[in-house]
Amino acid sequence: MSPTAPAAPIGVFDSGVGGLSILRALRAELPAEDFVYLADSGFAPYGERDEEFVVERALAVAQRLRNEHAIKALVIACNTATAAAVHLLREELPGLPIVGVEPALKPALALTRTGRIGVLATRATLASAKFGALHDGVRSQAEFALQACDGLADAIESHDAARIDALCSRYIRALGRTGSTPGAIDTLVLGCTHYPFAHLQLQALVGPAVRLVETGEPVARQTRRLLEAAGSLKTQGDGSASFISTGDATRLAHAVALWL
Repeated sequence: MSPTAPAAPIGVFDSGVGGLSILRALRAELPAEDFVYLADSGFAPYGERDEEFVVERALAVAQRLRNEHAIKALVIACNTATAAAVHLLREELPGLPIVGVEPALKPALALTRTGRIGVLATRATLASAKFGALHDGVRSQAEFALQACDGLADAIESHDAARIDALCSRYIRALGRTGSTPGAIDTLVLGCTHYPFAHLQLQALVGPAVRLVETGEPVARQTRRLLEAAGSLKTQGDGSASFISTGDATRLAHAVALWL
């Protein structure tokens, strides 16, 4: 079967379970499509690894999805992997539609009223050239408070509620004042696909006046556009999803049951 055939699945990958937040949006936008989700948990977390390691894993995972599952499109459901490897993946897999994710700085600009935006992301994402270019393009339009959240993705991956609470509290305090008053952060960008699974904790900490911005819906819309352009959009039938882990499959199954 050709990888561009409408019946072929869409590949989605992340270093672990965080990309399920993107898959959730994809399934809502593309209900007839089939998906193969790969959690590279045996090599997680990406966000605290060096760029060379992340590039190596991204290429290996993409090739596996292409070779073993004949995917018709690839969604990199990881900010760190997108920043490190999306350009190389497009070179290595020409003709395969590839969608990456990036912290939603531009959507946040449309929401802020105070002109102060907080960004929670992994250290690797914030240090990447891709994020630097994104930030440079918008930094004159608002004040961005950037916060590296070491350990938070891993705590979410491990379903460690006490650690999630403690780390969320630490990093929100580090951002500074939040709310709708002048000078306060009124918009918070969740710059890692794991972080939407701590949405309740983060919202409670910043208060109801602060908007939390995720990336799932824009990614899903872009995936639809690329499939339509390639003539490979599946519109009939009920879609399915299968799940693969390079690490603890039980952890992935638990996350799927909890969040999907």
